[in-house]
Amino acid sequence: MSISLRQIRYFVATAELGQISQAAVELSISQSAVTTAIRELERTVNLQLFHRSTSGMDLTPAGREFLFHAYEILQKVHEATHLNIPSGNVEGRLSVAATYTVMGYFLPDHLQRLNRSFPGLDIQLFELNREAIEEGLLSERYDIAVLLTSNVRDPQIASETMISSPRRLWVPSRHPLLRKPRVGLADVAQQPYIMLTVDEAANTSLGYWSTSHHRPDVKLRTSSVEAVRSMVASGQGVAILSDMVYRPWSLEGQRLETIVLQEPIPAMNVGLAWARNAKFSKGMEAFRSYFRQAFHIPQLRTGAIQSGYGEDRGQPA
Repeated sequence: MSISLRQIRYFVATAELGQISQAAVELSISQSAVTTAIRELERTVNLQLFHRSTSGMDLTPAGREFLFHAYEILQKVHEATHLNIPSGNVEGRLSVAATYTVMGYFLPDHLQRLNRSFPGLDIQLFELNREAIEEGLLSERYDIAVLLTSNVRDPQIASETMISSPRRLWVPSRHPLLRKPRVGLADVAQQPYIMLTVDEAANTSLGYWSTSHHRPDVKLRTSSVEAVRSMVASGQGVAILSDMVYRPWSLEGQRLETIVLQEPIPAMNVGLAWARNAKFSKGMEAFRSYFRQAFHIPQLRTGAIQSGYGEDRGQPA
């Protein structure tokens, strides 16, 4: 039996709302239809995706992992049916700057599609930190940038957020916090903490920690996401990082789980930036139009990828 988009949509709605009854209302269908679709989905993947109780439907560890894939499936389907980018007859050179996180975890798939859509557009990539990117945009060394818009500082830089990736707590498999019904920064402060520093992650982290009465017990500061992943998976600490860089397995084959914290943790916003007074070339317009179309997806609730078209300067998170 194959998986249908209907099953995926019903699963996502139930995961987000936590109740089959509420998912049925949201989808304008019967509760039995939602129940049947989820049971068929679980049989197909041979996994239990929900813990069922009188209080509702809670995702199992397998369900949380499946949810990431479900969001990606729905996004790709929407891209395939709604992508309407400019004519591929765009030629010339486009200088694109990107930060480390964006270069490693966001851009590769999009660059492949851009190359197919605009074979005449020569995209030159430069990996830099945010300060160097802002200076390079203003001095016209780079045409456009892909970065964490939540970190943009200079008011002369315009930015547009394309995706907001939620930040969650990363813990090793079978960690005691996975058994708690609610987990907050007070609980995290009792654990050894692995602090990521790349792309100003440490500054962002201190921003939301400073609003609480707690402080992380930092055991290691590192610029490597893979080092954080390995340290957490091996039980040497916990970390708060975004879904965009989450993978359920470390390089050593050890498993990680995620937990939604009870405090509001700012999402990691990724998007485009350019000099506010820049005159858009055809290449820049094609590049921006591609991303606008790629992320013009229905607004989902908790855990979903969000899109935004209003210009913003990216206030520090």
